Amino acid sequence: MKLTVYDRKANTLAGQRDRLANLIESETRFGMGCEFKQRREHDVIDEDWSVSPVTNRLRDKAWSQLGTSGSGNHFVEFGAFTVGTEQARALGLELGEYLALLTHSGSRGTGAQVCDFYSKRAMARHEHLPKELKHLAWLSLNDADGQEYWAAMNLMGRYAAANHALIHKHIGKKLGAHVILDIENHHNFAWKETHVVNGEEREVIVHRKGATPADAGVLGIIPGSMASPGYIVRGKGSPESLTSASHGAGRVMSRTKAMQSYLERDEDAARRARCRTAQRRPR
Repeated sequence: MKLTVYDRKANTLAGQRDRLANLIESETRFGMGCEFKQRREHDVIDEDWSVSPVTNRLRDKAWSQLGTSGSGNHFVEFGAFTVGTEQARALGLELGEYLALLTHSGSRGTGAQVCDFYSKRAMARHEHLPKELKHLAWLSLNDADGQEYWAAMNLMGRYAAANHALIHKHIGKKLGAHVILDIENHHNFAWKETHVVNGEEREVIVHRKGATPADAGVLGIIPGSMASPGYIVRGKGSPESLTSASHGAGRVMSRTKAMQSYLERDEDAARRARCRTAQRRPR
């Protein structure tokens, strides 16, 4: 997730919806396999992609997809960022509503293939696991395979951050606005951290699936579901949750069940109704 808040008032949304939508469509790409014909530049492409046979083989594809958003539940959207009294003190901003850009995307097809390749390698190493636990197979960081995967995963993390950076950079440039607040946080990732385990401090690997870091004072983003508000949160550093917070709004049913339960036109009508209600809300 990445949020950029600009020095523009949120009422820009009402008068420039078409322009803002065109900016998004011109400065990123959506859909499975999407890419840029004119490739975008970022230092991440100059890193060592030979750390894994997967990243080595897919570097060129990753470059063509650099700055794209992909498919699934990934999105790029403009919205209003509200700063109340408490937020003004905490963030050093003036009271009001500002134009903001929020993105949700990841490491594209290359990251997915890194995950698939090493997951299969781990499962082959632990064939004794019962079927319902096979996706909990692991690679030891004491082995070459584990070190290789760790290097590839971290490269994909930096690549995902580069995708966000380019989307925000190019849209901001076309918008001609100045950034007054910038927040980014990873999720579905693993970190080496020190935590108290059985009464003593140990270096451990914390894998936050559906979760994001929430160390004391660290700002994070929790997006809502479609047409619902998202929130900027400040971590409490709670050891009970391994200094973590939820990544998103969550869901009460699987995506397959949701697709069976709702027609696209009905959901589109509901989104429009919620947006109209938000626009009529007194300031």
